[in-house]
Amino acid sequence: MIVVASVVLGAVFVISGVLKLSAPAQWRTQSAGLGVPGVVASVLPVVELVVGALLIAQLARRAAAIVTGVLLLAFTVLLVVRLLQGRRPPCACFGALSSKPISWWNVARNAVLIVLATLVAVGS
Repeated sequence: MIVVASVVLGAVFVISGVLKLSAPAQWRTQSAGLGVPGVVASVLPVVELVVGALLIAQLARRAAAIVTGVLLLAFTVLLVVRLLQGRRPPCACFGALSSKPISWWNVARNAVLIVLATLVAVGS
């Protein structure tokens, strides 16, 4: 169960990182629209790729799960703040595939991923 959760979580992060890197201009624009600082937006896709690959490969699994959990928590807080402000920019979660405005669905999806990250971190 922990291995499956780790691989699923890792795949989500690898896909997210690859899609952001494949359309960097769009990622920069969308992340700026969400209010992500430029420095964070610059390194985030690489961090996602690294922790995702570690989770898939089952290397440093607990540490990678903790990092993904912290990232997901930060993403979720940002989404909730924007939604409560009445702002609905594109999600940017999955690069060019994320052109729809943010919604509570994004928060719910992240909550499920946070549960997976917690399971992996605790079970490792």
